[in-house]
Amino acid sequence: MRVKGGVVTRRRHKKLLKRASGFYAANSRSFTHAREKVDRAQAYEYRDRRTKKREIRALWIQRINAAARLNGTSYSRLMSALKKAGIELDRKVLSNMAIVDASGFSSLVKQVLPQASA
Repeated sequence: MRVKGGVVTRRRHKKLLKRASGFYAANSRSFTHAREKVDRAQAYEYRDRRTKKREIRALWIQRINAAARLNGTSYSRLMSALKKAGIELDRKVLSNMAIVDASGFSSLVKQVLPQASA
C-alpha cells in the first residue's frame, strides 16, 4: 500500500520556510534554495556563538588596557599585580569598573602596583 506524505512534507517545508523568512529573493520562497541557506545560516549561528565570546573578552581586555595606561601602567603589569595581591576580579568586572567607576579603578591600581614591585 502506498503512503502519501503530503501533510508531513508540507509541515516540514513550512517549518523550514518560516526560518528562511527575510532571506533575499527565492531563498525565502523556494524550498530547495531555502534549505541550503538555512543550513548555512545555522552553521554560522553555531560558529559565531563561540566567536562572540572571544570578541567580547578581547574588548574587555582593550578597555582594561586603556584604563590601565591612563593610570601609568600596562594591562599585563596590572593583571600580574592583581594576581600577586590576591585580588580575583574577572575581566568583565574590571572592564565595567574602568568605564563606570574610573576613580575606583584608579584607586585599585594605586593599591596593587606597589605590592607587585616588592
